[in-house]
This record gives sequence, structure tokens and C-alpha cells, in this order.
Amino acid sequence: MKRRDFLHVAMGSMALSTLAGCSQEPRTETWCPRCARRRELFDAGWKFQLIDTPASESLENPIAIQDWLWKPGFPDQTTTMINPDLDTKGGGWKATQTGIAQIQQLGYAWFRTTLPPCKHPNRVLRFNHVDANGTIYLNGKKLRYHQGWNYAFDVPLDSAWRTDQANVVVVLVHNTLGIGGLTGPVTLGCWPEHRTSFSSPKLDDRRWRQVHLPHDYVIEGRYNLQLPNGALPLYPAWYRKHFHLEKSDQGRAIWITFDGVYKFTKVYLNGHYLGGHDGGYTPFRLELAKYAHFGGDNVLAVHVDPRCPQHGWYEGGGLYRHVWLNVADPLHVAPWGVYVTSTVHNVQNNPWAELSIQTNLVNGYNRDQTCRVVSNILDSSNSIVATQSNVLTVPAGQTALCPQTVTLQEVLLWSLEARNLYQLVTEVYCDGVLIDTHTQRFGIRTIRFDVNNGFFLNERRVELQGTCNHQDFVGVGIAAPDSLWYWRVRKLKELGCNAIRCSHNLMAPAFYDACDHLGLLVMDENRRLSDSFAAKTSVGDGYTNAWHVDEMVLQDRNHPCVIMWSLCNEENSVQDTKYGKKVFTFLMNSIRRYDHTRPITCAMNPNWPTWAGTPNNGWNAAANFKRLRGFEAVENLQGCNYGSRDYERWHTAFPDHPMFASEMGNNASVRGIYQNDPSKGYVNAYAGDPDGAWRPVAAHRFMAGGFVWTGFDYRGGCLAPDISASFGILDMCGFPKDNALYYKAWWKQEPLVHIFPHWNWPGREGKIIEVWCYSNCDEIELLVNGINVGRKHMPRFGHLQWEVPYAPGAIAGIGYKNGVMVASHVIQTTGEPAALRLLPDRAILKADGEDIVPIAVAVVDAAGRLVPTAQNKVTFSVTGPGVNAGVGNGDPCCHEPNQADYRSAFNGLCMVLVRATNQSGKILVEARAAALRPDGVVIDSRRGKIGRPRSKRLSR
Repeated sequence: MKRRDFLHVAMGSMALSTLAGCSQEPRTETWCPRCARRRELFDAGWKFQLIDTPASESLENPIAIQDWLWKPGFPDQTTTMINPDLDTKGGGWKATQTGIAQIQQLGYAWFRTTLPPCKHPNRVLRFNHVDANGTIYLNGKKLRYHQGWNYAFDVPLDSAWRTDQANVVVVLVHNTLGIGGLTGPVTLGCWPEHRTSFSSPKLDDRRWRQVHLPHDYVIEGRYNLQLPNGALPLYPAWYRKHFHLEKSDQGRAIWITFDGVYKFTKVYLNGHYLGGHDGGYTPFRLELAKYAHFGGDNVLAVHVDPRCPQHGWYEGGGLYRHVWLNVADPLHVAPWGVYVTSTVHNVQNNPWAELSIQTNLVNGYNRDQTCRVVSNILDSSNSIVATQSNVLTVPAGQTALCPQTVTLQEVLLWSLEARNLYQLVTEVYCDGVLIDTHTQRFGIRTIRFDVNNGFFLNERRVELQGTCNHQDFVGVGIAAPDSLWYWRVRKLKELGCNAIRCSHNLMAPAFYDACDHLGLLVMDENRRLSDSFAAKTSVGDGYTNAWHVDEMVLQDRNHPCVIMWSLCNEENSVQDTKYGKKVFTFLMNSIRRYDHTRPITCAMNPNWPTWAGTPNNGWNAAANFKRLRGFEAVENLQGCNYGSRDYERWHTAFPDHPMFASEMGNNASVRGIYQNDPSKGYVNAYAGDPDGAWRPVAAHRFMAGGFVWTGFDYRGGCLAPDISASFGILDMCGFPKDNALYYKAWWKQEPLVHIFPHWNWPGREGKIIEVWCYSNCDEIELLVNGINVGRKHMPRFGHLQWEVPYAPGAIAGIGYKNGVMVASHVIQTTGEPAALRLLPDRAILKADGEDIVPIAVAVVDAAGRLVPTAQNKVTFSVTGPGVNAGVGNGDPCCHEPNQADYRSAFNGLCMVLVRATNQSGKILVEARAAALRPDGVVIDSRRGKIGRPRSKRLSR
């Protein structure tokens, strides 16, 4: 594909499965109730328990393992190195001992030893300290991958233990920062035979705490400022769920799907190990039928270990996304097995489209199966607008692809303004019987990136006005329910944001659904580049396992909101190397196996010579040497993190490469703070000046737009005493900072004036206050207590400022366009705090145990005006069929617990999250503070579909 070629795209989807077939098309076939696909949300009824580290449990018959051989190496030597019969005489092998077995350089090293005899069962090898990551093999079999240098872990040995031969342990150690090696004791021993496994169905878990997913248990902890990444302690934990399977389910395909678990996960059914997953952001599924009890009780047990997170931001821990039980006929549509693309004609005038449908079928029978695949296209009113039918034979125990083509003579395109979505209902018939049905939601649209004119959606230029976002939120951490994802996306859209970059990982499925429905574009981003679980990739890391990229593409390839695939973020050590080019090419080819319709890119940092001591490796360095060597030599789009002064120079050097700002801004500020306070890590709002970030992007038409760092504040990424980073244009509660109004002014069409700071400065009478204005008007006039202090021209993509002697009263900014007043903003000096005011986002919740409403809490004066300096402690009570799901206030230095019945206001605002139970009724939410008038609201909790009427306020 040439870079100048238009990159045409189609479809978007939400992967769903339905219970019944489409009843709108009359057929002679019948429907078999027994064979109906069942997809059950498995979020309710989990038992939860924190577990101490392995070192707290004594081993029986312990033997210290001290003597090892070691040598530097690389992962691509694995086949040779794990051979238990490898000749280690000479060849660079050196003797060492645990504790002093140090690599003393970054990279990889191999360690080997032969274990002494051990006749007892439940054998285990305990490592107290590996720096930093280790892959453990016994007799050539991989037993565990461990990430993290600061805690003990156990490796069960029985599955690979040999009773008649020597047992050889091999450890591949990856040193990413420190001294590297086996830097602590290693012990061979046995778990006690009376030890009751937490995965055992016999375990009495009645006293365990019951939780409803999504669940992040790390957020429930108490802050410890000695800890990194949000200062919350990390512990392993277990989840258990009892469930029933009907006898009639025997013989069917049964699997469990986890949308996301952080992080190292092991899953058991009825005491039997099903499998594990080491990707904290990607979904995975496991087959259940082999160990399931049909017609009886089943116990699903999940071990979660979030220790040693992958980067500097808060990553949480637990079953933090949905879990699904799936039951289907052995012959069924594969998970993520439907892929829809389109070619659109007459895009801007009576468009019509040719749809290409690929349906992947799985045959779990031990004989070939011939079936009929019927694809029905439904419009937004659920009317069938096209149908295609094909006969397909699926070999026993294998998969087969059914390609189909459908023409739609009239189509409604998906766009930011008109979010038209279709459904593809797939029916599978065998011998005239409907045995499986699958529904895929998608949208039809085109995209292209032009090297001189940016991004085009349906042949109309759209400037990417985007923000980067992590996934954590106040109160709930990373465990945001679907409704909260919609709320977050809507908050950004209200500012004029039309694009979101997933930073730096796959998001929950509900996020993409929200973007489809609300009309935002998505830069979908892969978490890690190589096979390593290290924060960043090093030259020589393995990269031949692309499962994390595959899962991203398969989950999201049908969403119309997704317009590009990003393979990584700021891989400084490899991005400008031949090795990096090789890795990037491999992963690009992996994406192309599953989607050929979107450009592939990444986010490259600029030339920062002090970063890791490797100068001239940034995206802008290529222009210095007039050559493309690494990622930029093969990717379809050039993603530029910062370095805005080099946009034009790079475009001149490489005029056939489309460009966009994958990350810009990085202007920290704290809501309501106008003087720096180093003791609290507070950065004032003036420091968050966004002019320099957006102006270079908006001023160059060849730039497709960009993504501000960040939309929301996020936990981690900071230094003590702060527990969250302040780069967001919204704080962690979604309360706007002054910066947010800058972007709203230039991203939206309606006239806007925003002046700041607040006008409550007792004790500073007569002293100069710097007053700033963000606006998209031509001219701004500033009035101070009714006196005109100046009328100034607003520079495009800039701001204005005045120096004003403070006097209590009011300041006003008046905006003019073509000499006519079109907007204004007035700030008044307020009285003392007098009352609380609750401002719920909505007044009706769905009684499903998950739906959450954010309720803003304002401290107001006697006239009902927000007091911008108020810090009152607010307590909450929630009665009726609802619970307090968490609290927050947007203060990056607040160490109050995230889940509590109180929260101090921060500069006049705080927030409580209220979650519905599974019971309907009235939820009463009340807020109180000393010496202030309380307030309360009633939230209705209802079953079934819900509307969005206004909240009912209690009279006080």
C-alpha cells in the first residue's frame, strides 16, 4: 500500500450473541431450543479473598538451592537452553550462587541447576527474589513466567517432575533496570498435604466477601506514599463463583470469557486447572466442558496477581471487566468470528455499498458438518434490508470460513453527527434446524488520510480533536461499569473532543460501544511491542507471539469508531533501529491477517537525548539524517509525540507520509489552583497554558489533528505526596479545569468566553491578580466591578491576559464577533459556605447491580453560588436499593480513602458514586457537612429499559 493511497474503511461492531433466531424472515426450517446459543453475564455472586504472599506459608522438607551455572544470552536461544541434556562444559558457562548470581548489565541471562531428589508430592520451587523478570522451565517444560523484582513466588513442579532421571531447572532472567539475576534465596520444598487449595470445590468460602463485578480491589486499599503507581498496596487474591449447569448442556460447547483481568491470572474449574492469562488488558476465554458437572454445582476459581505493574500509572487489580458464560451447539459461529467490511460508492450523494462478510464457524463434532449460513442485514428499525445464504462444510474438529457478498442499494453512513448502525444477524442451519444465531453490530463509513490535507471521514475533512485517556476513575479504580464509560465519553464530547486515544492499552468493550453510539473516533493501542512483559522493549527481545495484537484487532475490528491501529507508545530504545523495523513489520503483518482496512501507526517520542542516554532516536531525528530506519520506515501513519517545532521540517523531508500528533500538551495544572504549592505537588492553572500544544497542530493542514495528554487526570505517573497525575483537562471526577475551556473554545463552533481565576482573594486587596481569558471570539472586553479595563484582539488559538488590582466584587469578560457581543462570562466574589447541593448526572438507574450514577457535590454560599475555595468535609448516606460505590474530589494530593462515606470538598467540589443493587425502588442519597445546610436527591432504580428524566430534588 502506497502512503498516498486513500485508506478506505468500513464497519464497526459490538460483539453480541442472541438467544433466538431472526423471526422476520419466513422459513421452512425450525428452531431447536436445546441448541440456542446462551450468553450469560457472569458478574454476580462472586466470593473474594485477599491472600498473603507465598513466603508467608512454610514449606515442608525445605532444601536450599544455592549452586547455579549462568551465562548471558537471548530469548531466541530457548529451544537449545532448556534442553535438560545440554552440555554445559565450557561454552561460557560460569558457576555462581543465589544471592550473588548477578548479571550486572541490562538484558538477558540463562541460569541452570540440577535439583536434588524429592520423593514427596506437592513439590514447589520458591524464588524469593528475581531481578526483574524470570521464565522458569523444568526438564524442558515451561512452568511459569514471573514479572517483578520485589516479591517471592512459588513454581509447582509436579507436572514436569521426573522420578527416574535428574531434574534440571532453567531460568531465563530479564534484567530491565537493576543488577539482574537470582538475587535472593531459592528453596525446594513441598506444600503441606493438608493444604486446602483455594481452587478446590471443597473449600468453605461462606465467610469470603461477596462482590459484584466489575471489581478492582486495589482501589479499596489505604495510601502508602512509599509505594509507586498511585501509592496503593498490591496483593494477590482469589475469586470463586458457584454456578449450575443443566444436564441438557452436556455435549455442547461451553466456554467462559473474561473481558479483562489484572493481571497474572490462573483459572480453575472444580479444582482442575483450565489455563492462565498474563495480559492485564486483553480478553481471553477458556473451555469448560471437560471438567464441568452437568446437573450439579460447579466452582469457578480465579487467582489474580497484580503485583509489579507494567508501567508508572495505576493499573489496579482484580476481575475488573465483565465475565460471560457461553453455551452453544458444537457447531457455532466462533467468538469474534464475524468480520464485515464495505466498499462505499457515491459517498456524498445517495451512497450505496458492497458488503464483504466473513463468518468463521467452529465444528466441535467428531464428524464433518454441512450447514447453511444465512446473513441478514438489519437497519436501525430492525427491518431486514438484505439477506445472503451459503452452504458450507466444516471439517470435524476444525474451523471454516464462509465468505459472502451483499449489496445495499441505499445506506445510511456512520459519522460523528449521524451514528447510523446496522446489525448482521447470522443464522446457522443444519438439516433444516436453526442451531446457532449470532448478532454483530456495525457501521458503514469510509476513511482516508491525505498527506497534505489530513483525515477524511466519508470524504469530508475532519480535524482530529482528541484526548489521550487511561481507564481509571474515582471510587471504582479501573472497574468502571458500562454506564460510566458512556458518561466519561460524553463528558469529553461536551468539550468538542471528537477522538480518543487509548492510552496505552485495549479498553473495555463498552468504551468502543460508547464511541460508536456517541460519535467519537478511536486510536486503538496495543499495550506492549514484544513478547516481554517489561515496561519497554529492548533490542533482542522476542516478538514472535502476537496474541496481544491479535486480540485487540479481533475484538475491535468491526467498530466504525476505530480508525487506526497503534502498535506501541514511546519505545525509545528500539523505535529508530533495524530491530524495531523488523518487530514492527511482523506485528503489522499479524494485523493484516485480521483487518486490512485501517492504517497502522504508533506513538513515537521526539528526540530526547537525555532519555536512557540514547540520542537521535526520536521521530523528529529522522529529518536530521534524511532517512527512515525504524518504525517510521514501515508504518502507514507517522504518530508524533510532542516536538511540535519539527512538524513542518519532517513533512518537508518526507512529503509522502501522513502525520498526526499522537500526543501533545502535557501541561499539568490542578483545578482551582492559581499559585504553585510544591509541598502538595500543586501546579497552577497558568502553567497549563495549552496554546503551544494546539496551535502548531491546527495551523498545519497536513497534520490530521492530535491527541491532548490527557482528557481525564489519572492515578500514578506522579511523585509523592501526589497520588495522581494532573495532566488532564478534566480532573479525576470529570470536573473541568480552565484548560478544558480553551479546547472547547477552539473545538466547538458556538461562541465562548472563559475568564479565570476565581475572584475570592481575601487579604490580597489592591494586589495584582493575573486574569486570563480563553475564547474563540474576535475581541474580548474585560470589566472589573463595572469598569472597562481594556478591549483586546484574541489571537487565533491563543489567549489574553490582564493584570488587575484585586477588589471584591465581579469581573466579566465580554466577547465580540464582527463588533457584536456574542458571549460573556462573569465571576463574582462569593460569600462563606452555607449549603451543599447535589447534582446527579441522571435520576434513574438500571437495577442490575452494576449501573452507576456520578453525583457532583457543590459547596455553595447563601446565594447558591459555588464557593471556589471551600474544603468542607462532606459525609454521605445512601439508603434503599443502592450503595455508595466510591468517592473523589479531584485533589491529586488527597489521601482520603477512595471507598468511604465521606470526602472533603476540593475547591468547592467533590463527588459520590451511587450504584444500583438488583432490586428496584427509590434510592435516597443525602450529603451533610458541619454548619452547612444538607441536601439530598432521590434516584429511581428500575428493571428493564430506562429513560433519562430529570432528578427529583428533596425540599430542604
